[in-house]
Amino acid sequence: MATYMRDFNERYVTLSKGVDETIDRWFLMSSPGPVFSIVAVYLLFVLKIGPTFMKNRKPYQLKNIMIVYNAFQVCYSIWMCRTSIREGRIAETLMSKKCEIHRTREQSLALYSGAWFYFFSKIIDLLDTVFFVLRKKQNQVTFLHVYHHTITALFSWMYLKYAPGEQGVVIGILNSGVHIVMYFYYMVAAMGPQYQKYLWWKKYMTSIQLIQFVLIMAYMVTIALKGCNMPKSLTFFFIANTMIFLYLFGNFYKRTYKTKDGGATNAALRAANGLGCVPSKAFLSQGDQMKRLIDSNNNTMKSTKAE
Repeated sequence: MATYMRDFNERYVTLSKGVDETIDRWFLMSSPGPVFSIVAVYLLFVLKIGPTFMKNRKPYQLKNIMIVYNAFQVCYSIWMCRTSIREGRIAETLMSKKCEIHRTREQSLALYSGAWFYFFSKIIDLLDTVFFVLRKKQNQVTFLHVYHHTITALFSWMYLKYAPGEQGVVIGILNSGVHIVMYFYYMVAAMGPQYQKYLWWKKYMTSIQLIQFVLIMAYMVTIALKGCNMPKSLTFFFIANTMIFLYLFGNFYKRTYKTKDGGATNAALRAANGLGCVPSKAFLSQGDQMKRLIDSNNNTMKSTKAE
């Protein structure tokens, strides 16, 4: 037992040492413990404790909190996007032979600092799901939603701790840009039903996210083919995870916006067919006649009431 504990402590100490001692001293960056604890509490709450707590309670409205929260997220994302563009020097990186650019110690710390603020934004983003649970919108707590928030929080921490550098800058810029649009939409939606007419562009948000993943994929494949002097394992992880996101978000888009009219009816008929209950054409025609009769009676009743 003592041997196992010693091995565990040695590995934990090893994991606690990142590539830069300065980063190790920053908030939540000293060891894996704090961030893994936060994510564990998040998962426990949104999947078990929260739904159980809300089961026999009315949903919290949280209107003012949601407006303030989303407005903050918009401002935070604008600031991060601007900072990433200023510090990233992406064109210079891609134009160099091995994607290398010289950075002073100050410039490197500025890049790391931007990565920390990006990581911390992923911790703040976990509140999205918490608000869903408290408002009893558990149908929105999907695998896609929870996986996306969990993996981005953990990976942004690991990236900053063990492999900070040029690769994450493009992701930071694109993701922050998408979040500006996304949280602006949520802010307007939280302001009340009278603003729903301004939210006709909802379905385009998923399209924007898909375009983001395609651009990230193109960038990562480019630096892989170019043989850039960057950690190859990190590049391949980015590619693999981006492929997962493309698949999940693509499926979500198809299910949500590409469903044909009458999909529910067709699904019901398929289910009936599977149970051996196939309605005949004669039965369906009788159903149509009955529906017309009911509609006719309803119209007659409405006319009588109006008189």
